[in-house]
Amino acid sequence: MNTYNINDQNFINSSLYKEFITENPSNGYLRIRAYAANQAIPMSNVKIVISTEYKNNNIIFFEGYTDSSGVIEKVSLPTPALDQNDLDIPSSTTYDVNVTYAPDNIDQVYKVNMYEDICVVQNISIVPNTGIEGGL
Repeated sequence: MNTYNINDQNFINSSLYKEFITENPSNGYLRIRAYAANQAIPMSNVKIVISTEYKNNNIIFFEGYTDSSGVIEKVSLPTPALDQNDLDIPSSTTYDVNVTYAPDNIDQVYKVNMYEDICVVQNISIVPNTGIEGGL
């Protein structure tokens, strides 16, 4: 499987990207919230990589870190357009949200369905390694 990054101009000009955008002409928005202790402590510097698999290729749409509030605001992601004739089951694109937090050897993947004009909030629970068996 090949991996491509949305920031690569060569990829943006490729037929693979043009096909993907033709199938996903709209945008949805993803907000990340990383917390510990049942959302009481925001976790900063959590690495987030958002990608999707398309035709046996991995496309990376975002790479970044949570801020001091444990948040990454509104990442715009391509989605299918809503079919006004069939709103019972809206079309979506599934993205992987890869979470890495090096100090505690955390490596998690969340699957998120994105829909046109919808802001999805993905909460990420970080359980710090306390050195105590069984965690906190």
